[in-house]
Amino acid sequence: MSDINATMSNLAHQVTFSPQINAEQVKHIAEKGYKTIICNRPNGESADQPHSSEIEEACKQAGLAFKEVSFSGGMLTQELVEEFADFFNKAEQPVYMYCRSGNRSNMIYQASVQLDLLD
Repeated sequence: MSDINATMSNLAHQVTFSPQINAEQVKHIAEKGYKTIICNRPNGESADQPHSSEIEEACKQAGLAFKEVSFSGGMLTQELVEEFADFFNKAEQPVYMYCRSGNRSNMIYQASVQLDLLD
């Protein structure tokens, strides 16, 4: 697997924020012990980006849970933060989150922490 520049956060939860992944990388992510993948990148943001359904199918094949809570930069809403937190609280950890650069994934996680929505 090529280096995807993922960073494991030293937070209260086992969560990693990563740039865009592809379906081939999902198997390797599962082999590293991750149980859940969350996509925070809307489909069609870039012509070369894989569709989230491809990642979701690869997750099914690898035995991982998948959830898409996508949003464009600057478009994070309270409703999205609550949807994310509700899923995250039920998700098996460690959780692998991705978007274009990893920043949006970190942003929605931090918003959930600041609003005290995470268990």
